[in-house]
Amino acid sequence: MHFRPQLEKIVDMDLSLDPRDQILSTMQRIYRHGMTTTSGGNISIREANGDIWITPARLDKGALSRDEIVRVRPDGSVEGGAPSSELPFHESIYRARPDAHGIVHAHPVGLVAFSLIHESPDTRITCRAWQVCGRGAFAPYGLPGSAALGHSVAKRFTEGADCVIMENHGVVTAGRDLREAFLRFETFEFTARTHIQARLLGREPRLLPDAELALASRGIPYAEFEHGEPAGPERELRQVVCEFVRRAYRQRLFTGAQGAFSARLEGSSFLITPAEADRGALEVSDLVLIREGRAQAGAKPSRAAAAHEAIYRARPEVNAIVNACPVNSGAFSVTGTELDTTAMTECYVVVRQPARASYRMLFEDTAELAGLTSTERPVVLLENEGVLVTGRSPLEAFDRLEVVESTATSIIGSRAIGRLKPMSERTIRELEEVFLSGK
Repeated sequence: MHFRPQLEKIVDMDLSLDPRDQILSTMQRIYRHGMTTTSGGNISIREANGDIWITPARLDKGALSRDEIVRVRPDGSVEGGAPSSELPFHESIYRARPDAHGIVHAHPVGLVAFSLIHESPDTRITCRAWQVCGRGAFAPYGLPGSAALGHSVAKRFTEGADCVIMENHGVVTAGRDLREAFLRFETFEFTARTHIQARLLGREPRLLPDAELALASRGIPYAEFEHGEPAGPERELRQVVCEFVRRAYRQRLFTGAQGAFSARLEGSSFLITPAEADRGALEVSDLVLIREGRAQAGAKPSRAAAAHEAIYRARPEVNAIVNACPVNSGAFSVTGTELDTTAMTECYVVVRQPARASYRMLFEDTAELAGLTSTERPVVLLENEGVLVTGRSPLEAFDRLEVVESTATSIIGSRAIGRLKPMSERTIRELEEVFLSGK
């Protein structure tokens, strides 16, 4: 199999763009990934002069145009059509939180499920969810568009929440800008869905204690080196990695705020995704080169870089590594449930038998983590950190990630219709003889 990179330009939430373009690109991402309906949801930006730009009322969110975005002046005058009927609670949040300049409200299915049981998902199931979202809050019911709803929601933001579940309604998130509000919204939805899938596995998700959350926040400092214009092989590899990261985002294997992808350039040198960059709009120049244990100057590599480097040094056959926490694999990760690869032929051939690693291993014992990986064990289930997959090429690593998530999805789904029946020993021996004997 060969992969020819064809970079798809995904509209970025470039903060230098006109507010209308930021709102439009954000709504496109929300609608494209099924996190709102045609009539549901609204987005706003507050400018420094007090102007609020907001999505219009009663228009198709799937076919929104920039010219339909409405501006509301501080004196209440309106430019454009009718603003969203939810404008009052946007205004209430902005009054309650002077630091907020972007708000996202919508009805994604995972968070709506929590709104129906009057709870908020605990973000301590992954360190990234905690870092991005903080502690979620729950706001009692208010009539949509009413001052009562505005007061109920704004009260939770006044208390310090950035992500608020609205009773029998949906969710609202706020940020210092629209990009931050969106990343919180998307990450919070992934958190909710991971909780739900964990419960379908029949287990309560493990929550990270403060000491373990602090581990991920420390970061690993890298010495720097000056890096000039990339040469041909590096340019090509940047294209390949960038497209796989974007594909992982499109396939909902990554979120905008989570997911690490690296590929070996030569020796122990490798390219890796940067920390805190939007995975859905990554550019080739955003990738960070690690060489001889140092990072290119002015760049901040993913917090997974040390673990990836340890694997590249220990496993010369590995040329690509991916960390991800998609919702179904994530459910196995946060519950400690066994992912039985003997459930499916493709999974057994591609994934083999996954290893398991403790949460601390990713941050403190990277050499031990590297020791868990091998040709026979190219996948590691990381406690509260999803999965780590390795491959001889970026394509092989990405394919393994897709197969892991697909299998996890099927196993969880099978619980609703009957008892899982793994392959027989005879079937497994036949697969090993035909597909694995020469590997």
